[in-house]
Amino acid sequence: MISNTIAVLSSNDIKHTNADDVMGFAQNNDLFYLSGIDQEDTLLLVYPDAYKTENREILFIKETNEHIKIWEGDKLTKEQASAISGIQRVEWIHDFEKIVQLMAFEADGFYLGHNEHIKRVTYNQQTQQDRYIQWFKEKYPLHQYHRVAKITRQLRPIKSEEEVKLLQKAADISIKGFHRLLKNVRPDCMEYELESELTYELIKNGGTRHAFKPIIASGANACALHYNTNHNSCKDGDMILIDFGVCYANYNSDTTRCIPVNGKFSTRQKEVYTAVLHCLKEGSKLLKPGTIHAEYEKQMASLVEEQLIQLGLLDAHAIANQDPNKPLYKKYFMHGTAHHLGLDVHDVGLYSRTIEEGMVFTCEPGIYIPEEGIGCRLENDYLITATGNINLTAQMPIEIDEIEQLMHS
Repeated sequence: MISNTIAVLSSNDIKHTNADDVMGFAQNNDLFYLSGIDQEDTLLLVYPDAYKTENREILFIKETNEHIKIWEGDKLTKEQASAISGIQRVEWIHDFEKIVQLMAFEADGFYLGHNEHIKRVTYNQQTQQDRYIQWFKEKYPLHQYHRVAKITRQLRPIKSEEEVKLLQKAADISIKGFHRLLKNVRPDCMEYELESELTYELIKNGGTRHAFKPIIASGANACALHYNTNHNSCKDGDMILIDFGVCYANYNSDTTRCIPVNGKFSTRQKEVYTAVLHCLKEGSKLLKPGTIHAEYEKQMASLVEEQLIQLGLLDAHAIANQDPNKPLYKKYFMHGTAHHLGLDVHDVGLYSRTIEEGMVFTCEPGIYIPEEGIGCRLENDYLITATGNINLTAQMPIEIDEIEQLMHS
C-alpha cells in the first residue's frame, strides 16, 4: 500500500427480484476477508499513516432501530462488530462522510475497491462500489486513486489455517451430499430431484448456499459445460455429470462426479470415465509449489490428448500434423482444469504467479463426446503444501467399483 493513502471498502448491494422480494445477501469478499463482517451497509476504512491512532482503522456499520428490528431482526451492535472484526473503532455508516472529511485532506490518495475479477459479470448494473468511486472522485477530484484489488488478489490466494478449515468444512458437506444423492438415483428420476438431495444436506449441515447453481446433467446434457436447468429425466443407460459446490461461512467447495443412472457403468462409459480419472490422478500431481500455471495446463492437455487417442476419438498421425494453434483435442476437451478456490468459487489470483504453498486449486479434466451422448468431468479440491498437495475431497467416492457398490447397497 502506497504511503499516506486511505483504503475504503464497501459491502455489496442487496439485489432485488420483483415487488418487495430480494435475493440472498452475498458480502463483498474483499471486505469480508479483511473484517469478517457479513452484513449489508458496511464500510471499512484503513489509514495506516493517520496522525491519530483512532483513525487508522474504522469500521462503519448500519445503525438499527425498532422498525428494522421488527421487520428484519437484529443487526450488529458496535460491540459485536468490534469483537468479530478486531477493529476497536466502530461508527454508524451515516456518519461516514463527516468522519472521512476530517482525514481526507491529510492523505494523498485513496485505495478503492472494485470487482476486477477476470470473469466479472455486471450486465451494466451500477454497484455499491461504482457509486462510492463516483462519490469520492466528485468529492476529492485532486487526490490520487489506487485499486484495492491489486492488494487483495496478492493476499487472498494464500489461505490461512482457519480458511483451510472452512474450505474443508464446505468440502465435507459436499461429500455428505454426494453420498445422499447416490442413494436416490434411479431410472426416470428427474435431475432436479437429485439437486434437491444436495440441497437437503447443504441446509442440514449449516451451509450458507450452493456455491453455484448445481449442474445435474444426464446423458447428452453433460456435453454442455454450464448446463444447469436440471429439468430433464435421467434415462436408464445414461450417465449423469454432477458439478456442485457448497458455500460454508462464505468459503466454497467445487467438485464434480459422474455416475450411471442404473447403477452400473456401460463398457464405453467405463472407458471414458477411466480415461478422465487417469488425467485427474496424474494431472493433480502437477499441482505443487513452483509450478507455472500455463505449463500445468499444457501438460494436462497432453494427458487428455493421449487418452483421446486411446479412446479412438483422435488419430495420432493427425495430431502429429495438426495446426498447433488449433489443437484437435479441443473438439472433446475445451476448458481449463485448475482455478483458485476460496471466497469465490473462481477465486482471485493472477495465473501468471507460480503455484505456492497455501493456495487451493481445483483439478477438473473432462472429455465430452456429443455424438455418443457422453460427457465426463471429474473434479477435486487441492490444498498446496510444501511437498505437493492434499486432496480436501478425498472422501468423496470416485473409483468405479466404489460408486457402483454404493449405488447398489
